[in-house]
Amino acid sequence: MSSLEKPLVFDRIQEFSSSICRSRRADDVQEATSCSTSNSCDGEYTRDYLSFSHKTLSFGRNHKVFRSSFESWFLPDDQYNSKTNCNEKDVTRTLLNGIGLPKFVKIVEVGPRDGLQNEKKIVSATIKIELIHMLVSSGLSVVEATSFVSPKWVPQLADAKDVMEAVRNLDGSATLPVLTPNLKGFEAAVAAGAKQVAVFASASESFSKANINCSIEESLIRYRAVTRAAKELSIPVRGYVSCAIGCPEEGAIPPSKVAYVAKQLYDMGCFEISLADTTGVGTPRTVVPMLEAVMVVVPVEKLAVHFHDTYGQSLPNILVSLQMGIGTVDSSVAGLGGCPYAKGASGNVATEDVVYMLSELGVQTNVDLAKLLKVGDFISRHLGRTSGSKIAIASGVKTADSSDDSMA
Repeated sequence: MSSLEKPLVFDRIQEFSSSICRSRRADDVQEATSCSTSNSCDGEYTRDYLSFSHKTLSFGRNHKVFRSSFESWFLPDDQYNSKTNCNEKDVTRTLLNGIGLPKFVKIVEVGPRDGLQNEKKIVSATIKIELIHMLVSSGLSVVEATSFVSPKWVPQLADAKDVMEAVRNLDGSATLPVLTPNLKGFEAAVAAGAKQVAVFASASESFSKANINCSIEESLIRYRAVTRAAKELSIPVRGYVSCAIGCPEEGAIPPSKVAYVAKQLYDMGCFEISLADTTGVGTPRTVVPMLEAVMVVVPVEKLAVHFHDTYGQSLPNILVSLQMGIGTVDSSVAGLGGCPYAKGASGNVATEDVVYMLSELGVQTNVDLAKLLKVGDFISRHLGRTSGSKIAIASGVKTADSSDDSMA
């Protein structure tokens, strides 16, 4: 594997930073910062460094107020007329600190379940078990192992019992939740050794009926039975809200509907609610109001985000979510994924890409990227295609041409 090359974006930030400083104008950014007092910033600017429109937004627990839309993060050097002498590292650090990121982000790896469920080629239980072992070895503390659904609907996960029995006593502190659509699935999961489960409701009536053959309210009744049974056994339950941004049948989903379903899951005892952009249509413009609506009824520390990368917007969506106070992100190794009931939806955001971005921003994940890239290579070779991770491709990982001999 070739060495990883850092992208030019952060070099470019420093290039811009050498000639400009952040404005102190109160109507630009509340709590705005400028260069340290040890640097001179006496230049005149033809434009403000950051330009915003009118409306202000409260970004969760960070308590920083920004305008609703960025006109530009970075402007060409020739748009400034400055003779500043700012220290490049100081300005870059100020820029990154100023966007309000958490120090640590928990990553929930969903590759073995959400990543593989839509694969037409059946992956053996042996490969799935090895995949889970490798993911945990890379430092991931939460790996969604499988789903106890009917093999008729998801044949790829017909081996859920075998997989769970093989990994339930996995060494280390990793948590291995499994998806359970109803009480029957919950009971089967517990019998196989599951110590944490997840339930999933939709914010779209059409998708709920297509995915689990019942209405939203009917699904919530099912999950109340699951959460009651789980509580009796002291088994934590995680909740998912699918179609949190859009639905393949209904189009845009109102944030109020997402907030309603999220609150129902939270009230029935789910310790964490993951908000899923199932079709991957979300952008920061649509993610922000959705999160704001949900954060009114569910504490931000109980929320997670789950983005599919259909339109290549997952990373910016994650970044804006973190700025709003989210501290947990779902992702899938090698960008595996898709949904059998959401036509056109591509894979989840690649875990490798999330880890790389967060690392470059100084946010800890406790995940070893080099090991993670090997995991992506392993499963991509088995599936016979190139990894969906941009960082894997950029680093020279080749999978599609590898022979089956290396898959053991």
